[in-house]
Amino acid sequence: MIGVIFDMDGVLYRGNRAIEGAKDVIEFLKAKGIPFVFLTNNSTKTPEMYRQKLLSIGIDVPAERIITSGLATRLYMEKHFKPGKVFVIGGEGLHEEMKKLGWGSVSLEECREGRWREIKHVVVGLDPGLTYEKLKYGTLAIRNGASFIGTNPDTTYPAEEGLYPGAGAIIASLKASTDGEPLIIGKPNEPVYEIVREKLKADEIWMIGDRLDTDITFAKRFGMKAILVLTGVSTLRDIEESPVKPDLVLPSVKEVLDYLKVVIE
Repeated sequence: MIGVIFDMDGVLYRGNRAIEGAKDVIEFLKAKGIPFVFLTNNSTKTPEMYRQKLLSIGIDVPAERIITSGLATRLYMEKHFKPGKVFVIGGEGLHEEMKKLGWGSVSLEECREGRWREIKHVVVGLDPGLTYEKLKYGTLAIRNGASFIGTNPDTTYPAEEGLYPGAGAIIASLKASTDGEPLIIGKPNEPVYEIVREKLKADEIWMIGDRLDTDITFAKRFGMKAILVLTGVSTLRDIEESPVKPDLVLPSVKEVLDYLKVVIE
């Protein structure tokens, strides 16, 4: 059986605007009983928050079908790390996932009081409210021995106005200031693949994404069919210049539906 992974930003929508055909593809998969999940490297929202965003563009799926890099980070930390105080550089979704972890956190206010020395894990994602002070305390904690964990490596993400700085840009700053190498959880790395594979339980997996460096590399690394749509980050010129090549390039998710109909029906 085929299982389908959809990236979200740049595939199903840009900013708050749906990409034409997104709803139709999902409704087709539902009607055919084909398993699918949404997998985003964006950690600013929880799966429940993403469900509400998808509803606003007409796509109705349960939160259990949505995997964020924040969720994947929490699950990985539960399994592989010893409990300890966390310092979060990230959006609301990542803060919520770290609360669910239950290990306690050190706030910015507590850092100012000198309690940054208690931090055992610095977890970094996309942070729309990034400040120099957050980078300062993240740097101090990592240099003091805290683990350095990145939710995802995306240096940019697609929005309505164009490309904005992503989590990878923030992580790069901390790498420069700490000389440390972070553990990266999200695409294209194995921690998030384990979670996706368990959810889909499919013989053949298709990865539909908009980025060569994460989505397509992820697909190639783990033997999935790699489908690139041109509504997000990567362009035809990028494909020509990249050593990583998708199996199929389509203008948008709308054409994915036509392709599915040919293959499945």
